[in-house]
Amino acid sequence: MDFLYERLLRPLLFHLDPERAHEYARNLLQNASRLRPVCTWMSRRSQVGEGVSLWGLQFPNRVGLAAGMDKDAEFVLGSAACGFGHVEVGTVTPEAQPGQPQPRMFRLPEHEALINRMGFNNKGVGAMRVRLEKLPPPGRRPVPVGINIGKNKSTALEDAGRDYEYCFRQLADLADYFAVNVSSPNTEGLRQLQESERLRASLRGVQEANAARGAHRLPLLLKISPDLTFAEAEELLTTVEAMGIDGLIVANTTVDRDMLPAGAWERGGLSGKPLLRRSTDLLRFVHETTGGRLPLIGVGGVVDAATAAAKLEAGASLVQVYTGWVYRGPFFPRTLARSLRRHEEAPLPR
Repeated sequence: MDFLYERLLRPLLFHLDPERAHEYARNLLQNASRLRPVCTWMSRRSQVGEGVSLWGLQFPNRVGLAAGMDKDAEFVLGSAACGFGHVEVGTVTPEAQPGQPQPRMFRLPEHEALINRMGFNNKGVGAMRVRLEKLPPPGRRPVPVGINIGKNKSTALEDAGRDYEYCFRQLADLADYFAVNVSSPNTEGLRQLQESERLRASLRGVQEANAARGAHRLPLLLKISPDLTFAEAEELLTTVEAMGIDGLIVANTTVDRDMLPAGAWERGGLSGKPLLRRSTDLLRFVHETTGGRLPLIGVGGVVDAATAAAKLEAGASLVQVYTGWVYRGPFFPRTLARSLRRHEEAPLPR
């Protein structure tokens, strides 16, 4: 199936504008999601062994859908049917916003990469809530659903915590976990929230609201930038551990172009295969610096079993895919999950 996609369907889709192709795929997955019994049956086929237990959640396999693909929780069940062991929706902001002007997504097929400057385009918390309420509740879904939250472009940086807290309070009863996005390069100034004092201030309200849930407290993860230096990452980790953050997603897209040949590249966040080394090196550094105490999700450059295995070997418990799904096809998650299982039983040859 993956072979047929790469040889037949992908060339057709790649003749379309990237965002238009995404709309076609979204519509197909939305329609598939309406076939709830079929999606549930197909998602069960993605169970690999005993699955993975993390943060009190049960993941059918180690492969998840990264935030940014399903911004409004429109095709969670369709994604699960394709083989994902968890789905992270968003980034969602309190109010709907259109994002950056088009064109804002660009393919680099020769590098198996994408550049995007979407800018948190989404329909807002209210619309996401309506969508999630139509799904089975947490604990009864085919796969865990994480919600990636951000701030509106119009919100001042010093008020970002207000937006994060609002998103959390509005969606907490519908989430399996939350991921706080402080690392997108496409919202001006957002990455400054990775600085210790700003991070504490931005997450204070979310943490207080989460603590008030008592026994129903939710895992709270932080998605960080691959462009952090090791010194910056070490400082961030000190803050993260002191705050009791439950895990990190390593990493978001990069604004660096050093991993590409010289050229006049579009502005925005680069994802895909070129990001593999940088994101994996940071992942390994985080794992070693924390002594493995902090659960990690590895993202960036996962395009096959070997690249996914590299994330696990660097310290990740789970991996997430975005660009790899675009290039490898709808059932790539299932193929990847099974390959990782075989790798765990007998490591892939190098």
